[in-house]
Order: sequence, then structure tokens, then C-alpha cells
Amino acid sequence: MKVNRIISAVFVALMVFASQAFAGDEYKIDLTHSAVEFSVKHLGITNVKGNFTDFSGTIMFDAEDPTKSTFDVTINVESVNTANEKRDGHLRSPDFFDAANYPTITLKSKSVEKTDDGHVLVGDLTIRDKTHEVRIPFDVNGPVDLGERFGTRMGLEGGFAINRGDYNINFGLGEIAVGEEVKINIAIQAKKS
Repeated sequence: MKVNRIISAVFVALMVFASQAFAGDEYKIDLTHSAVEFSVKHLGITNVKGNFTDFSGTIMFDAEDPTKSTFDVTINVESVNTANEKRDGHLRSPDFFDAANYPTITLKSKSVEKTDDGHVLVGDLTIRDKTHEVRIPFDVNGPVDLGERFGTRMGLEGGFAINRGDYNINFGLGEIAVGEEVKINIAIQAKKS
């Protein structure tokens, strides 16, 4: 009897701790109203732009204290789109993303920091077989209760840059044809589950 009371007390304590550790709400990315876009210099003179058309993710968002929020996003590499089929096929090949062996790109948050300008997501970005920490400054709009038709939604927008060589995307590194720096912009609309 005493053992059962101890187990019950431990269980209650764990539940209280879990509820205090995160008191926010779960949001799912609305793909039709979100974008993951990138741009890379071509020949050192213009930016070639593209996007991914298939991605998903869950945001555990604490509106009272966004630093307690978490982000988990998965991108389908096959969905890369630069409006040029030949180039998109090359991007899916082993020269670039190697989609057959590495079908997803993932971003998993480790923390969210408050800054004078807003917030910064600190997380692990995995492309191909490499994972590196990234820092993504972002703005938050909402959450807003939009009634029965649209539910409660929020918006997140941010941008950052990576060096593709850090992720074993080495085709033409050091050449002028394809730049090494990749600029990434994210605009997410998410709906409360």
C-alpha cells in the first residue's frame, strides 16, 4: 500500500513538472500558406532562387514565453523546385542533395533566445549526412483566434545563411558557377492542433 502511494506521488510530481516545463500549445505547419525558399549565386552575378514544395512540422509554442517553444521541421528533398526540370534533377542527384540516400532535411530546435530585435531559434540543421547548429532570427505574428473557419493561427518569418560545403554539397566548390553561400528564408503559417 505504501509503495503504491509512493509511485502515485512520483507520477503526480512528474506530471506537474512536465506541465510546468511546457505550458504552450501545439501548432502544425499549414503547407499551403507557408514557404521554405533559398537563393544561390550563379556565375557570381545573379541569384538563382528555388523552394521546397513539400514539408511539415510541429511547433510547440508558448505565447507567454516564446523561449520555451520548440520547433521540429522535416523537408522532402524530392520537392526541390527551381522552375527548371533539368536543374531540379541535378539538385536531387548525388552532386547536390543525393535525395535517393538522404530523402529529408530536418531542423530541430535546441533553444529559443530572446534578443533586442525579437527571437533567435538555435537548432540542428541536417542536410545529407551532416548536422550543424544554426541560428535563425525570426519574428512572430500571433497567435490569433480567427474563429471557427480558420481556428487559431500564428506566423513565423526568418532567414539565415549556410555554406553548402559544410553539408557535403561539394559540386563545383571553388568555382564561380555555383556559389557556396546559400541564403534561406522561411515563412510559416501554423494552425493550433
